[in-house]
Amino acid sequence: MTPDRRHDEVPVGPDGRRETATERLDRNWNEILQELRVTQTGIQILTGFLLTVPFSARFEDLEANHRTIYLVLVILAATTTALLVAPVSLHRQLFRRHAKSALVTAADRLMRVGLVFLALTVSGVVLLVFDVVVDLPFAFAAAGAILTLLVAAWFVLPVIMGRRSHEDAPVR
Repeated sequence: MTPDRRHDEVPVGPDGRRETATERLDRNWNEILQELRVTQTGIQILTGFLLTVPFSARFEDLEANHRTIYLVLVILAATTTALLVAPVSLHRQLFRRHAKSALVTAADRLMRVGLVFLALTVSGVVLLVFDVVVDLPFAFAAAGAILTLLVAAWFVLPVIMGRRSHEDAPVR
């Protein structure tokens, strides 16, 4: 909020907050950073795990199809990492250029695409592990179940909750 405006002079926004457009962008950016901290940690651990696999003793025993799945997973994990780190790089490049609105919009889009790739990576890892340990039909079932859970929790549930919160919002 600008120093020359009193807090009660700032109009109430659609979400019931009294904040300027700049304050809203700052809050949105801080929320994005919090989300990035969680997702980046997860994908970094998963990518690190995947990158150590070829150096294990059993990697040579993998069948050709397992190696193919593995290589696809490495590409998915690297792509996910790139997408989820990109907002930080954007911030660094756009710092002090008064481009916070564009930054928040781009970061939101990158994170949404990154979550899709993260869901594919996680379910792909489940597919590979179950295929190596049990067999392909169980692997498809387990990976499908995990992918369904991730899509439901990460994409469907937020849409449903967003609609309900919009319907439950008081009329102003």
